[in-house]
Amino acid sequence: MMIFHVVSSEDWSKFEGKSIYEADSLQTEGFIHLSERHQVAGVLDRYYRNVPDLLLLHVDPARLTHEATYEAAPNGELFPHVYGPINKDAIVQIETIDQ
Repeated sequence: MMIFHVVSSEDWSKFEGKSIYEADSLQTEGFIHLSERHQVAGVLDRYYRNVPDLLLLHVDPARLTHEATYEAAPNGELFPHVYGPINKDAIVQIETIDQ
């Protein structure tokens, strides 16, 4: 089962040529936010409404060097979090998000 991460094209481009990806939240919150497929639409609606040039990273949790941990959001829904950078070889597909 894949897990997913939303990122702007601009932020993603900062990691071109690198073997890892780090979302800003890794520094500010200590982890990278991810979602299951059925949660992506809600994440886009809550946090990325009217944000252009977004990508959806498809992440294979079995390939992660830092394990995904499921934790409750304020609404009680469980979301996967990664407490470390995401190794790019765990990203198996990059999809353009059309909003």
